[in-house]
Amino acid sequence: MLFQFSKYLPQTVKSTKLVAMTREQFLQKLQAHAATFGKAVATNEGDWIIKGFIDVYRRIYTISVDTKIVSKVLELLLFPMFVEFAKANHLKIDLCPQQNFYPDLTFTHEPTGLKFAVDIKSTYRTGDTEANGMTLGAFTGYFRKRDSSKNTLFPYSQYAGHFVPGVIYSKCDDAADERKQFTLDDLPKIPSVIKNFQFFAQPKYRIGSSRPGSGNTKNIGSVTKIEQLVNGTGPFTALGEEIYDDYWMFYLTRDMARELSIERPYTDLKSYLEYKKRGVDKLRAHEREIARLAEDEAGPAEEESE
Repeated sequence: MLFQFSKYLPQTVKSTKLVAMTREQFLQKLQAHAATFGKAVATNEGDWIIKGFIDVYRRIYTISVDTKIVSKVLELLLFPMFVEFAKANHLKIDLCPQQNFYPDLTFTHEPTGLKFAVDIKSTYRTGDTEANGMTLGAFTGYFRKRDSSKNTLFPYSQYAGHFVPGVIYSKCDDAADERKQFTLDDLPKIPSVIKNFQFFAQPKYRIGSSRPGSGNTKNIGSVTKIEQLVNGTGPFTALGEEIYDDYWMFYLTRDMARELSIERPYTDLKSYLEYKKRGVDKLRAHEREIARLAEDEAGPAEEESE
């Protein structure tokens, strides 16, 4: 499998017989490790181990159920688990240098230099089979300009794979009143704001949907069915990562199309297929002319400059 990843290897190791960690191997190891994450965040009863914030006077303030706060605290709890994962698999770990940079974590396989992007995501259940969904990163900027270093630790093209370790949780109905203060003696009776954690790890494209994330942001949205998130069976799984990349690299929101004064080429997978078929049909209708033009334009091979 090494030859499949040769384009990602540093020149100094391409000619060696080092065995690379393939994307599939990295995914398997990440999934196995994600199965142990529960011990870092939950009690034996499935409740969140975090009860609130404590000040220097030993007063406890209950934590908000706000998703941004919850996701950040979950990341902090899981970070030692990722450090452990890196040490066990000969991986160097780098954090994103600034907020809103991609990815959260970069793992570099030290024997070969292969890089793997890992973006930690969390979401809450909205029903027995549905979750709120997640945003999977921008579909503009570094995603389209894949050799650019803007807002990303390394250019997107330098990563051998892009992965999402995620956690799905339930909000608790009996959360404590955020206006109240507690003492350390009250700790056992302070309810957790979230519970029932379910962890998964999948390549990003396998949990991506064909629609942007919530709001007016230019972010890729995830699927919302829990089964699809956990098993990585979103709509692009069967289509493959190349189709996923092509779909999102040329996707236009309504505002983006308006700025360009053009109609949106597609808005979902059905209209994407129709858009692609129109292009193929036009090319096929002019197949002979294109072949003739190719012959007319053919000339001596250009010499590469030194």
